[in-house]
Amino acid sequence: MKCKFINLFWSILFIFCLGSISLLPAQSLLGTWRTVDDATQKDKSVVKIYKAKNGKIYGKIEKILDLRKGENPLCETCPGDRQNKPLVGMLIIRDMIEKNNQLKGGKILDPENGKEYSCKIWLEGKNLKVRGYWGPFYRTQTWLPAKL
Repeated sequence: MKCKFINLFWSILFIFCLGSISLLPAQSLLGTWRTVDDATQKDKSVVKIYKAKNGKIYGKIEKILDLRKGENPLCETCPGDRQNKPLVGMLIIRDMIEKNNQLKGGKILDPENGKEYSCKIWLEGKNLKVRGYWGPFYRTQTWLPAKL
């Protein structure tokens, strides 16, 4: 009798644990991310990705980590309303829509060259994959969770 009770106890505990796993929060595309230079593999900046009141997703530079051009350089090559504006606080991701655990439909700005690209963003493990498209060509970066 005691053995059956113990087996029942462990079975219930096992089922409870399995059910609890689905209650754990999933990693979110939203949050604060560390960008990494493709060539040097050094940290470049911290970008906060957030949902605005209009329901679209945006990303802005919160902090510059690569200080070779100063703590808050200007974006000299940026087009339009961002030309010669400080990088800190600048929206570099605009008008994204979350669909099927991905961000799509918006644009991303590369402040290094001032060009905007179509964009797709998704999670791969704990890291963020950020892909910019120019026609059939694309480049994918890996952004890491930022610890502030």
